[in-house]
Amino acid sequence: MDKHRCEILRAAAKRYTTPVYVYFLEDIVSRIAELNRIFGGRLDISFAVKANPNADLLRELNNHVTRYDVSSFAEAERVLKAGVGPERISFSGPGKRQEEIRRSVELGIGDLVCESLTQAAVADECAQRLHRCMPILLRLNPLRAAKSFGVNMAGRPGQFGVDEEESERVVQAVQKQRNTKLAGFHIYAGTNCLNADAIVENFSICIDLFDRACTTANLKPEKLIFGSGFGIPYLPSDPELDVGAIAAGVNPQLDTMRRNPRYEATRFILELGRWIVGQAGYLLTSVIEEKISRGTTFAICDAGFNNQLSACGMMGTVIRRNWRIKSISAAESAGADMCTYNIVGPLCTSIDVIATNISLPRLRPADVLAIEGSGAYGLTASPTRFISHPEPREILVAGNGEFRDASESLLNHWTVPTSVLSPA
Repeated sequence: MDKHRCEILRAAAKRYTTPVYVYFLEDIVSRIAELNRIFGGRLDISFAVKANPNADLLRELNNHVTRYDVSSFAEAERVLKAGVGPERISFSGPGKRQEEIRRSVELGIGDLVCESLTQAAVADECAQRLHRCMPILLRLNPLRAAKSFGVNMAGRPGQFGVDEEESERVVQAVQKQRNTKLAGFHIYAGTNCLNADAIVENFSICIDLFDRACTTANLKPEKLIFGSGFGIPYLPSDPELDVGAIAAGVNPQLDTMRRNPRYEATRFILELGRWIVGQAGYLLTSVIEEKISRGTTFAICDAGFNNQLSACGMMGTVIRRNWRIKSISAAESAGADMCTYNIVGPLCTSIDVIATNISLPRLRPADVLAIEGSGAYGLTASPTRFISHPEPREILVAGNGEFRDASESLLNHWTVPTSVLSPA
């Protein structure tokens, strides 16, 4: 993190107090532009809303991404309120309620991604009642996926998608439905991968399965959605993902596919969220006090797993490891007095641990720490109601360094005047 960014984060912490999330819009726009450049327009970019559903952020993305992927109807409503047309929305997820499917058909959601024959049948029934023909995609669950993904969903029992070995039967059943139209397929088999070769291999697996499914269905698909699985470096030892190497391996495969008449009019879509917004976001938290207990030095902070569950190792992580955390208050020069800390949050539970045995410059009360990589799966993926500590604000930083308060909820902020609480 450079000096200028530290200054901006310090200013945000001072103006809005901590805990506070800060998102740099310039970083987000730059990463989308990089994807468009390296893939040369071969792939439409779809933002996975679950990564960060902040309403102001969704509006900012409107002119930069082609599509939005939602995983609930409420997420679809958030995107619609951001000024996005329903035709630009894909709706995936294993637990769609019948009412969600009905509303999707009614609104004309662009891509209703069915993850089972049951979902497809419900869509057909809803479309019949509404006198419509609903385009749908089928999500496929491959038998295999490349290694090196943080979470690998292929080749195992799961709630996501139609198993590859069942796909022919399901496709044939869907094509017999009278009120839906099979418009293509969707695959998302793994996530948070930092190995470019593995991601290229995963594209190959997707392309092979897409081709076999389309051939079986005798289908010229309108859309094929590739779940990217692009990861970001959370740990100090993690490397940056080489997206240029991914494009070098994937572009020739897409070009070969495009030369097949079956795919000459198909839109190839890249779905991702974490890689776009993750590294653009920081959670700022202040030190409340330092405490030494039986030889271990604790820095007790005003944010914990109630604000950043992932950083505390409680979201899909087996072994908790320290994220990239920087003091933006203390000097970090070569001669700085470095100390070893356990960083903990304010919650009344021993599991509220942000980092253990982490080396940082000597901390003092009110010093501010920045938890990097917090732009995705941060605030809305954390249990903010637990123990009722004040919920963080969300701040967008424009390219000129201007702050915009994008907070949607300030749950648990103190509102009762002290005089009301004090005895007469």
